[in-house]
Amino acid sequence: MNDQEIEIINSSTRNEKIKIFFKSYLKIIITIFILILVIISGMFLYKDYAFNKKIKISNQFNNIVISYNDKNKSSTLDKLDSIILSKDSTYAPLSLYFILENNLLESQEKINQYFDIIINEIGLDEDLKNLNIYKKGLYNSNFQQEDQILNILNPILTKDNPWKSHALYLAAEYYYNKNEMQKSKEFYLKITNLETANKEIKLKAQLRIQRDFSE
Repeated sequence: MNDQEIEIINSSTRNEKIKIFFKSYLKIIITIFILILVIISGMFLYKDYAFNKKIKISNQFNNIVISYNDKNKSSTLDKLDSIILSKDSTYAPLSLYFILENNLLESQEKINQYFDIIINEIGLDEDLKNLNIYKKGLYNSNFQQEDQILNILNPILTKDNPWKSHALYLAAEYYYNKNEMQKSKEFYLKITNLETANKEIKLKAQLRIQRDFSE
């Protein structure tokens, strides 16, 4: 048997093995192919659904804001509540801000529940999450006790981020207004020593120290 005949036999054997393989695993291959098609189609359908949902919520929010007046506060609050519960990353926070700016809700507990949804359940990026932690601390500074406010602000007080100097300033002003001057000074000093502090906040802290804490 010469080399050419051997090559023909080997080629035939390989082809036969390939045919046997495909016959044996044809159902599995078809199933995998169908699953891939279903997954890809599902991804496109979900993106389309998410986009349409975003547009719908956007239109709802804009209509609420445009039509708002003193006579429809209750219905406006109900509609904004629905948007917050939808957990849309853009319009849920905006709905809460609108509620706060227009004093549509007196319940501190409910407001904090809204903040918790936005901070913990929406999946905001880190900067936006920290912004809402700061806003929650700012809101609660009007009525909560020291330990509760610091507990709220703790996630941005304990790590470097764009809102840390704002949180430090809020804590410093909180103690200043309570006439706890030593604690207030400590927080002002933390701002002045923070390299990444907001320039405007840092200047305010420096002026406060010079004016009220210089010996």
